[in-house]
Amino acid sequence: MSLNVKNELVLPRSKPEAQGLSSSAIVEFLEAVRTKNLELHSFMLLRNGFVISEGWWSPYEAELPHLLFSLSKSFTSTAIGLAVSEGILSLDDQVLSFFPDETPSEVAPNLFAMQIRHLLMMGTGHSQDTMDSLWKQANGNWVEAFLQQPVNYEPGTHFVYNSGATYMLSAILNKVTGQSLLDYLQPRLLNPLGITGATWEMCPRGIQVGGWGLSVTTESIAKFGQLYLQQGIWNGARIISADWVAEATSKQISNGDGGESDWAQGYGYQFWNCRHEAYRGDGAFGQFCIVMPQQNAVMAITAGLNDMQAVLNTVWTHLLPAMTPSALPHYEESAVLLAEKLQELRLGAPQVADSSPREAEFTGSYQLEENTLCWETLTIAFDESEANIKLRNNKGDHHLRCGRGAWVEQASRLNQGMEQRIAASFTWSDPDTLELTVRYIETPFCHTAVCRLNGTQITLELKSNLSFGPRDLSPIRGRLQLAQ
Repeated sequence: MSLNVKNELVLPRSKPEAQGLSSSAIVEFLEAVRTKNLELHSFMLLRNGFVISEGWWSPYEAELPHLLFSLSKSFTSTAIGLAVSEGILSLDDQVLSFFPDETPSEVAPNLFAMQIRHLLMMGTGHSQDTMDSLWKQANGNWVEAFLQQPVNYEPGTHFVYNSGATYMLSAILNKVTGQSLLDYLQPRLLNPLGITGATWEMCPRGIQVGGWGLSVTTESIAKFGQLYLQQGIWNGARIISADWVAEATSKQISNGDGGESDWAQGYGYQFWNCRHEAYRGDGAFGQFCIVMPQQNAVMAITAGLNDMQAVLNTVWTHLLPAMTPSALPHYEESAVLLAEKLQELRLGAPQVADSSPREAEFTGSYQLEENTLCWETLTIAFDESEANIKLRNNKGDHHLRCGRGAWVEQASRLNQGMEQRIAASFTWSDPDTLELTVRYIETPFCHTAVCRLNGTQITLELKSNLSFGPRDLSPIRGRLQLAQ
């Protein structure tokens, strides 16, 4: 039986040895992360209801939310579970029954048979994810676009990872309650767990997207996992029904033949089954909520990487087998080493050369050629400690303070007009090449602009550490605007 957490606002802390895990095992995990070049942004490890180790790779910080991508799906699933418990919905409810105005004039049998449970288990019968069609819907009616897609298989018989299905869960909840996902979850889940400041992206018609777009802190992820580990009980009160926890986290549909892949062990209701009798919610680029019932443990991770299996393998190799059923002796030397390792966690700013003899030549304002980012002008100026960048695009002026080989944290609206916390720096990769780096520290993304000067012409090569599409954009060229 897992320990019920008593403090609903802050998870209790404990020394790892007191909960049956040595400090040296956590050191080995952190060292493996480093040697494998796994870019983690944070982790929080719980055992027996206590946080036994936690860390943030600077400039990522404990109080900052992190974009969860598809880990959001597990929260959406929980909202549906709560609605089922309240009698608002049934998993047997027909999807079409909620949307008479968007129902196609001719309804194929497979679409007619689709139920809420099929949305939850990613067994809608589609042959591919529907999201591309939803994004392309000219009138912004994603429900209508979803219901127009061919349903090739009998629902419940064919697994296809389908973020459009999760969006439909959000749309259904919105339809029957008149509330958004967050508004519905606030008194039922978020407030009891002390989760504050959550935000969720919306579709063009104002429905929270469900399948991605939720942002919360690492500790909020850990609390969510601990709630599931405790069979839906928090602070002595029942939050989610035990039946829902068991059903949602059990294999509802096959998604592969098992083996060494943690993406082929079966799928529940927006939860993945894992090896080692564990289960998880996860999101693109390394966002994890891993629940290990056999070890009475939870692992919350945020990251910015492509090889998500490598993260799970590192947990399975270094942490899971080291957990013992009883307390371990405390070794001060190991505890000190772990404390030092946690204190040293950082993703340092790129550092090649702090200055260049050509800084004065780079200084100035450049008129940029037409480009897909709608950037119009770039102005560069240097002082003793920073490069001061002003970028004008079709949304206005954006100012960036980039530290000399060091991060400068600030807020920016450069990315899609939304205010986000960033950390920015610059370095010279050679005397002729200025590199500007911006980390969006509430997301997995890091962008670099490589600037090269040829006479009065500048060329910007833009790169992203991660992307669902191409990571390198076409170069942007510009010309120095001479003083009048």
